[in-house]
Amino acid sequence: MNTSIETYSPDHKAGFVSIVGKPNVGKSTLMNQLVGERLSIITSKAQTTRHRIMGILNGVHNGQEFQLVYSDTPGIIKPQYRLHESMMSFVRGSLEDADVVLFVTDIFEKHDEDDVIERLQKAQTPILLLINKIDLATPEQVEEKIQYWQENFKAEAIIPISALNAKNIDLLFEAIINRLPTHPPFFPKDELTDRPERFFASEIIREKIFLNYKKEVPYSCEVIITGFKEKEDIIVVQSEILVERATQRAILLGEGGKMIKKTGIMAREELERFFGKKVFLEQYVKVEPDWRSKERALKRFGYEE
Repeated sequence: MNTSIETYSPDHKAGFVSIVGKPNVGKSTLMNQLVGERLSIITSKAQTTRHRIMGILNGVHNGQEFQLVYSDTPGIIKPQYRLHESMMSFVRGSLEDADVVLFVTDIFEKHDEDDVIERLQKAQTPILLLINKIDLATPEQVEEKIQYWQENFKAEAIIPISALNAKNIDLLFEAIINRLPTHPPFFPKDELTDRPERFFASEIIREKIFLNYKKEVPYSCEVIITGFKEKEDIIVVQSEILVERATQRAILLGEGGKMIKKTGIMAREELERFFGKKVFLEQYVKVEPDWRSKERALKRFGYEE
């Protein structure tokens, strides 16, 4: 039974924390590290996160109850398709309602974050600048990067981290919690995310497509969960994988359907880990020409209001 939100103490802290930055700097890894659950797609390819995904963390810190609502956002890019414009609108929305912004940079970034900086300079919110992947750098490189950002960006704090190895995550958590406003919880305390189970099923399948295929194919795919039935001992998941061209469908299927079978096995194993239950997965591949540029298709897939 859920506890009523109104019953929490008057000094309860709650707030929205938005994780922003360029593609591939480790935002999703950081989000999963902060929430303690695997909610966001993690692959080595850029632009894998397309939606704004919220992860909710509840707890007690120094005797004070809190609720942190983290948002993992798509990497900030210059839009080339209508889909990209929708992805950037998720970023804008997350900045507008944030109480704290985590601006994630990378120890190897070439200082070409102008698109991100331009958006952040307009934000009226405390910004913590994070230099990620320090596990791959020397102390001198880290110091050099800190100095660069001190000279070029106005942040409340600059924290070098390794999201992968949880280095300085405790320090970051402390910095976030100190900036949270006093507020009742926004979500029931037993919720982990604002997304339904179907959403995570589609994200897991999409992740396996990113891992198994090259070039443009993963970016042209959208995964729709057409059926999700939870029975006592098994979850039956039916999915459609949409591509833009018949040639992409042929690549997805592979010779004799070998590639789609391999992807399906990997996805099913991951779904079973995520849901803690046996999963029966059905996959169908369909062609939906130029869906990334069509407003109606993007609305149907949840990219536009």
